[in-house]
Amino acid sequence: MTSLDPRAPLVLDTRELGRRPGSQREVSRTVPAPADLGIEVLHVPEGAPVELDLRLEAVMEGVLVTGSARAGLEGECVRCLEPISDDVEVTFQELFLYPDHRISDEEDDDVSTLEDDLLDLEPLLRDAVVLALPFQPVCEDDCPGLCPDCGARLADDPDHTHDAAIDPRWAGLAGLDLGSAPGE
Repeated sequence: MTSLDPRAPLVLDTRELGRRPGSQREVSRTVPAPADLGIEVLHVPEGAPVELDLRLEAVMEGVLVTGSARAGLEGECVRCLEPISDDVEVTFQELFLYPDHRISDEEDDDVSTLEDDLLDLEPLLRDAVVLALPFQPVCEDDCPGLCPDCGARLADDPDHTHDAAIDPRWAGLAGLDLGSAPGE
């Protein structure tokens, strides 16, 4: 019994290819984005359309999937917390092995396999999108961020300043008149 649902949007049936190396099929479809597709500050919203253009090709060991995905991104700038909207386009390629194809135990963890002629694109899509995203997204390359003292957005007020902070240990001396020398 397979654990993959053939009706899931990112599960593809490869039965048409048979096990005839060289046979291939082109697939274009728009699917809803799975949950948590991205990083904490920049992601594809769950259920947003993801456009897939794929080529499934039977090879001796399994099915080679080559393709691209396009989706809209939402998030926030890590410097000023302003909303960010952008697009991401990723390409990927993965070999899904037939279950009866022998592999060494060392390779076992990093290998994708077919289950009853079904393959699941979600892990492949997730890896491709996450690796394509910037680690720290910004709204503009030169975003100055927020004021560390009051949190004001520095891009809105470039001349933003604060009086120099007085060390509380010396605050008592602020009231002294140091303009005249003693005894004058």
